[in-house]
Amino acid sequence: MDSLLIKNAEVIVSCDEAGHVYRSCDILAEGQKITAIGPDLKAPGAKVVDGRGCYVYPGLINTHHHLLQAFSRNIPSIQNSELFDWLMYLYKVWVQVNPEYIYYSSMVAMAEFVKFGGTTMFDQHFAFPRSSSKEIIDRQFDAAGEIGLRFHAGRSCFTRGESKGGLPPDELVETVDEVLKDSERLVHKYHDAGEFSMRQVALAPCSPFSVDTDIMVESVKLARKLGVRSHTHLCETLDEERYCLEVYGKRPLAWAEECGFVGEDVWYAHGIHFTDGEVAFLAKTKTGVSHNPVSNMKLASGICKVPLMLNLGVPVGLAVDGSGSNDGSNLLADIRVCFLLHRLSSSTKAPTPLDCLKLATTGSASVLGRKDLGSLEVGKGADLFLLNMDKLDALGAMLDPASYLCTVGYGNYVDTTIVGGKVIYSEGRLLGIDEEAIKRSARKVVEGVYSKLPV
Repeated sequence: MDSLLIKNAEVIVSCDEAGHVYRSCDILAEGQKITAIGPDLKAPGAKVVDGRGCYVYPGLINTHHHLLQAFSRNIPSIQNSELFDWLMYLYKVWVQVNPEYIYYSSMVAMAEFVKFGGTTMFDQHFAFPRSSSKEIIDRQFDAAGEIGLRFHAGRSCFTRGESKGGLPPDELVETVDEVLKDSERLVHKYHDAGEFSMRQVALAPCSPFSVDTDIMVESVKLARKLGVRSHTHLCETLDEERYCLEVYGKRPLAWAEECGFVGEDVWYAHGIHFTDGEVAFLAKTKTGVSHNPVSNMKLASGICKVPLMLNLGVPVGLAVDGSGSNDGSNLLADIRVCFLLHRLSSSTKAPTPLDCLKLATTGSASVLGRKDLGSLEVGKGADLFLLNMDKLDALGAMLDPASYLCTVGYGNYVDTTIVGGKVIYSEGRLLGIDEEAIKRSARKVVEGVYSKLPV
């Protein structure tokens, strides 16, 4: 069994329940598991990572992403748009998605995520053009495997297109049977429910304005039959709320509840416009929420009631959301944005810096159903990143390592990212891929996308 020893770390921020912050200690991982934390650990034959001058944090876990959007970022025509107008433009871009497109867009976004300390990512992929093969999510698993990233794939869909009162073009619409058949294929082929698994699948119909009730009901039934989790967008905007009242005669959460789409195996993206009573319902049912502060700010969607959710015990994780509404895949930066946003809106009731760090680690692990990840403690997965703090610009800011990422922030690539006890990124280099070759091929795909941007 391969082992890894991180020696002489200046600080280890564990994010465990007791809030341990270790100083001048080592971490030993055997296989994928952390087996010891303490001073002067010995491990003959282990690969040694020099932790001198470094802060060590648990690997960041992203609970909601759209990797296809890596090729639809920073588009001038939609810089000031809100969600519905933004989507109506981008649907015309995403009809170009195919297995090659998604492989390279995934490579671009996953690489960025890892370089900023990311170790586990959930992606909700919804664009399956009629002109393309269904084997699109397969290529996402290929990309994650080559990089060495833990990957949770959300098999999403559109079943209500423009011709039936939905937002997406009919070119992207699938039947309920098509979706369920491919969902079952993906679960059987890729889902690993075991400890420290690298691949998992969730069933994730897209949103109230792009699917119908049938797929929500049948998808969550199938998910429970197969033993996987369920996910959707919910309560993201007031436009969505008005749509649900008009089409379903109910608020979004009431519709989701009617569909059976609630419970401890379900989580929603955004969750901005829940009432206080609905937040209490989420807490009672242990239904999770993925908080996407940067995306919510860019699209002017609103501010999620994270302080109330945490106070009542709602499972909450952090996420970047799609690259096109965040314009990046840097969850490390979003931790600080999360802290500052809630300080601005909630003052003394806002989550503490450590609370915000935990949203991206233990909180996200809980939302994804991962009891084996999220903190640095014996028995947990050896997913972590190192920051070299022996730098001039860090002086005068090192009194509180657990708060540093929120209060000061870290604007550079991390020094090392480790997943399952394996170094996958170090000293500016991804170790599993040829970045230059990927960049050349991805540039050709991007040029094709740009040549067909809507006017």
